[in-house]
Amino acid sequence: MRQNQSRPRLIQAMLDAFHLPDLRSRILFTFAMLVAFRFVAHVPLPGVQTEALKSLFDQNALLGMLDMFSGGAMRNFSIATMGVYPYITASIIMTLITPVIPRLQALSTEGEAGRHKLNLLTHWFTVPMAGLSGWGQLVLLQRQGVVADTTLLPTVAMVLSMMAGTIFLVWLGELITDYGIGNGISIIIFAGIVAGYWQLVGSGVLVGEQGQIGGLIVIFTEAHRRIPVQYARTVFRGDRMYRQAGATHIPLRVNATGMIPLIFSMSMVLFPGMVASYFAGPPGSPNFANSIVNLFDPSAPMPLGLFYWGLYFLLTVAFAFFYTIVIFQQQDLAGTLQKQGGFVPGIRPGKQTVDFFNMVISRITWAGALFLAFVAVVPFLAREITNVQVIQLSSLGLLIVVGVVLDTMKQMEAQLTMRRYEGFIK
Repeated sequence: MRQNQSRPRLIQAMLDAFHLPDLRSRILFTFAMLVAFRFVAHVPLPGVQTEALKSLFDQNALLGMLDMFSGGAMRNFSIATMGVYPYITASIIMTLITPVIPRLQALSTEGEAGRHKLNLLTHWFTVPMAGLSGWGQLVLLQRQGVVADTTLLPTVAMVLSMMAGTIFLVWLGELITDYGIGNGISIIIFAGIVAGYWQLVGSGVLVGEQGQIGGLIVIFTEAHRRIPVQYARTVFRGDRMYRQAGATHIPLRVNATGMIPLIFSMSMVLFPGMVASYFAGPPGSPNFANSIVNLFDPSAPMPLGLFYWGLYFLLTVAFAFFYTIVIFQQQDLAGTLQKQGGFVPGIRPGKQTVDFFNMVISRITWAGALFLAFVAVVPFLAREITNVQVIQLSSLGLLIVVGVVLDTMKQMEAQLTMRRYEGFIK
């Protein structure tokens, strides 16, 4: 199709995407699933004191952080109040125990069938995690006077409703992955963050610094190191065979894990404070649970806040390295390269190639890990320098938003390129 050169490239690419029936149907299906998510997020559970709930969220920064995953559903205490947070927690646990348990490690090496079984186990594990999280949140709200009825039957009904809401959102994410534009769970989180962003825009919170951070995120997300690779190709001319060398490269990304380390580390630093809040006493009372809540409070002043944000920084770096190692072990670049008859110039195939890739990956991952950790603690630095509190949510969510947008654009780019259309990214 002949393109109109007077139109901006991005707009033309969007029009090209809608001209393709299969891609258009995937985009519209994704929008329909997101509309369903937003409807569910506004279906409240019965028996909630609205004013008491609003006051609790205004006083507790921890709940505000968790509310990001649910797109405001927790603030409304709807049936989707937990969002996909239990699924993320289950994914973290499965990722951590897979290298330790031989059976799970064997499944991870069985290709697509093994990954499907691990994914199924993660979904099953999400159910008890959702039940535990729902019960804990309900107990917390009951102690704060937000939920008046504490009898058995209403409590069970509300917990089951919250479990159903989480499973429903995970199911929507799977549908988006299979029939939409992909990255279903990430897009659900993305939609929740964007829904909360409109309130920040209305209050004038999103300032120029956020755009600068977003630009840096794009740079580090797209940055990569090209490893030159040569292939020995066999060419037949008549009855003779010739060997010709073909050169290409392997792009190793500086941030190969995207937003995953940030989500994992945020879940880990939020979890102790969330669990301790279920057993906390009145504010100021000498209670061990109260001490844990204060220690893992993102809004705690210095020097107490330094523990939370320092741990957040270190966990982000650790998860970036851990997840990068897991990804590249599964890809087995050196083995795949050797099977295809390729080699890195100056590096012997086999163990030397493995060591070379490990060295390069470890070096470039430091840059990506430290940048992710820096973006994670930007809210803390901004609070200490400018005393701005509400920038916390927008800065943390910005990394997830940019990552999801770039991944989605790349998938649509691939679809357009296969059909010889000009894509989004130049």
